[in-house]
Amino acid sequence: MTGNSTAKVTALQATMLSRIARVRGAEAAHAYGRGTASAVEQVARIAADEGIDCDLRRVPAYTVAVQDGDLPRVEREAALARAAGLPVAVTPDVPLPYPVAGAARLDEQLEFHPVRYARGLAAAVHGNGSAVFEDTRALSVRERDPIEVRTTHGVLTGAHVVVATHYPVWDRGGYFARMQTHRSYCIACRPSGGPPPAMLITTGAPTWSYRAAGDLLIVCGSDHVTGEPGIDEEAFARLEQHARAHWDVEEVTHRWSAQDPVPYDQTPMIGPYTPVSSRMYVATGFGKWGLAGGTMAAHLLADRVLGRPTPDTFSPHRLSPRGLPRLASTNAKVAADLVGDRLAPTRVRSAADIPPGQAGVVRSGTDRTGVYRDDDGGLHQVSMRCTHLGCLVRFNAAERSWDCPCHGSRFDVDGAVLEGPAVTGLPTR
Repeated sequence: MTGNSTAKVTALQATMLSRIARVRGAEAAHAYGRGTASAVEQVARIAADEGIDCDLRRVPAYTVAVQDGDLPRVEREAALARAAGLPVAVTPDVPLPYPVAGAARLDEQLEFHPVRYARGLAAAVHGNGSAVFEDTRALSVRERDPIEVRTTHGVLTGAHVVVATHYPVWDRGGYFARMQTHRSYCIACRPSGGPPPAMLITTGAPTWSYRAAGDLLIVCGSDHVTGEPGIDEEAFARLEQHARAHWDVEEVTHRWSAQDPVPYDQTPMIGPYTPVSSRMYVATGFGKWGLAGGTMAAHLLADRVLGRPTPDTFSPHRLSPRGLPRLASTNAKVAADLVGDRLAPTRVRSAADIPPGQAGVVRSGTDRTGVYRDDDGGLHQVSMRCTHLGCLVRFNAAERSWDCPCHGSRFDVDGAVLEGPAVTGLPTR
């Protein structure tokens, strides 16, 4: 997930503070703003202290109002940020090649190569009594003294466990009922005049996100709820069309996607895994801003493990009354997907009807099999029942994956887990 991010490390995160304030009040928004601003500086210190070569650069971040009607939202975001102590200014000068109404700007934010940074962190952690295990999936946990985590390569024990698996992989905290997962898509292209020297994200719909990576321009967008039906190559095509409409693009060099869990009240969940947990902690729900939010969570959880006082702002077990309508609608959608997909008719009679490069659903009685035919004609057949809580997965033709519309688990065409909360793959047929 870190490698598939846009690698923006900033405390100016579109209109994040406004969204938090609307649901939880200005005090929570200010706490988030201060925490992420501190995290930006912590990332810079870690990279410098550990000598991590990750192309780190200080650049301004912009939240852009494209239309005049979006400008009040941007101004509210700037006001909340300033109240939290962030030196955010509203400016009409925005380094984009098309006209906009204005933007909020925060200087001295960070962009970098996320995989090089993650590798540097792993190298810094490994050794002197600590160890990093790659290619190892955590399967279950027993919360006792010491805590035991069963993995694909043995059992790990410890005094404390932090579940920082992006989306929590164990359901005892009910996180699946309080978050919705979103997918978004990115391309990297080479514009003839070079990319803008800044990180930018627009408000309104559609939302576009930009940043530079050397001489490449990264453009992100095409957001949708995971498992939405009808996703195809158009998700990437829209990005290329947008880039070519505004820049003289010489070539498109890369494309990728990312997934993010969004809490019903817009605020990350950081703290004890359950209300009674004393040794097990969680960090999740960072929306699309996990590099700053995750760093903030690491600081808060380290303090908690060491017995230092920590604020309750990000408690995973809070109740946010203003967010309850969104919570209800999200779970109503889950219920509809769980039942509706089982009643929906299939569109193919047999695997023989599926052309190369496409997928279909073959039904036998009440059982449904997801079938993908690769470009060479080979068939890949899997059970469509998600191994998390039993929803039926849907095919994402943009990425050739089976995605769960209920809680965001994703699987490749042979059933292997790509994203949690599922920890076991789809059975093959």
